[in-house]
This record gives sequence, C-alpha cells and structure tokens, in this order.
Amino acid sequence: MTSMWTLESFTAAVEGKLIVSCQAPTGHPLRDTATIVHLALAAQLGGATAIRCGGYGGLADISAVVDAVTVPVIGLTKEGRSGVVITPTVASAVAVAEAGATIVAIDATGRDRPDGSMIADSIDAVHQAGAFVMADIATLIDGESAIQAGADILSTTLSGYTDDSPVGPEPDVSLIGALRHAFPDAVITAEGRYHRPGQAAAAIQAGATAVIVGTAITDAVWITRQFVHDVTEAASRV
Repeated sequence: MTSMWTLESFTAAVEGKLIVSCQAPTGHPLRDTATIVHLALAAQLGGATAIRCGGYGGLADISAVVDAVTVPVIGLTKEGRSGVVITPTVASAVAVAEAGATIVAIDATGRDRPDGSMIADSIDAVHQAGAFVMADIATLIDGESAIQAGADILSTTLSGYTDDSPVGPEPDVSLIGALRHAFPDAVITAEGRYHRPGQAAAAIQAGATAVIVGTAITDAVWITRQFVHDVTEAASRV
C-alpha cells in the first residue's frame, strides 16, 4: 500500500510539533479499538500532527485509526513481553504497512530478532510495501546501524529499555543531542518517558525534529495515579 505521504511531507508536517501515541495494553480499561480511535481523534483535535498506534491492539487499531484521522499514522505491533517486542519480524513489519501506516516503527536495537532477520530485512520489506521506517533505538550505536541499514527516521523510544542504555525516570535528552550531532540532516523523534511539557520542549531544543508523547496524554490510569500520589503526599503533611 502506497501512502499519500512522502517522507518530505511527513517531516514538514511534524517538524517542531507533537506526535501522540495512542496505545493501551491488554487488560487496560482503554484496551478497545474504538476507544483508541477516539483518543486519536482527540489528540488530532488538540494539535497532534501524527498518531503512533498499534501495540497490543495490533493491526485492527492501525487500520481503524488510519481510516479516522487525517494526519499520518506511525504503526507498530507488540509481540511478546521481553526482548525484541516492537514489530519484531519482517512479516509483522509488512503487515503494519499493509494496514495503512505511513510509517512502520520497528525495534532497531542490536538484540536478536525472533525470526532471525536483520534490521535491514524489515526496512527493505517495508520500503517495498510503500511505507517508511521509524527505527526505535536505544543508543547512538543503534542509530548509526539503523541509518546504515536504510531507516528513514530515528526515534529514541527504547533508551532505558536495553542493557546498554541509561535507566531512569527522566527522558534521554542527551541521546537526542548526540544523534543530531552525528546526523545533522536526519529525521529524529524524541520518545520515551516524556511526561511533562518542559521535557518535550527540551527535546526540541536538543535537536529533535518532533516529540512523541503517549502515557502522559492518553493513559488515564497513569495520569490519575500522579494526582493521587501528590494529593496523598500533601494530605499527609497537613
């Protein structure tokens, strides 16, 4: 399936802007395709310039969101619970493209993929299917490998989720700066633990093309827990 979006028009649409991730895991109260579509429409109305979706909702979420919104869609699947989970095989990457996603997000870390393929295999297959590839990376070395393999976009999604990347509650803004220095012309999205507007702004200042935010916008359970925590802490000091 060939998208109406080119890489140039996608970049122009999202540059300096916000992308919203609309996903909910199995067992979450929002784990329903129709609900995901409503979240995507609300995000678009709020100013999101693209939607990232799929996850454990898979192809059904992707195709439904593609049909509903007018902004480009970044699609992915999540398969399994550990290791390479995000669109982990060539077959899943092609399926996401065929579901209508403009961009297919894949795990582009150095970890072994369950089908034994190389990252370049998925990238080539997605390009042949008429879509572009967002390489979800954790380190600068991952970024270098992904660029060499032909990825169209780098995203810091997996920083903090691999053994060779820094773990912590804050987003890895320093990785954005390192990637921008290494690849001045690349399309780079900041993603992963961006929970406050100031953090998103810092990513843009560090060189991100755009910022992807999910949990802090679309996960009502997580948002509620933040308020409950602060209210409870305040009450204990009264």
